[in-house]
Amino acid sequence: MTDYRVTKGEAQEDQVTAAIEKYTSQVPSSVYLALALGSMAVSVGFQVSKKQHTSLFIGQWAAPFLILGIYNKLVKIHGSDGTTSDVAGHIA
Repeated sequence: MTDYRVTKGEAQEDQVTAAIEKYTSQVPSSVYLALALGSMAVSVGFQVSKKQHTSLFIGQWAAPFLILGIYNKLVKIHGSDGTTSDVAGHIA
């Protein structure tokens, strides 16, 4: 059976991705959590004011904000293409 897995350092991200991640990695992870919680709170507000469609629309923003937060944390830990040195090995 052929093994198609990509090993560490085998593939690299392009410069556009690296440039975007350089700026977005400066955003604290708590911002993404706050945006997710804020969208849920705003959604509840619209639900109470009987604006169901808007409530559902805003409420669906929570999951993408949380996913972006996870991606942001992974970039901070592993770098853009995962070829940076392992930080866990240097913890005393």
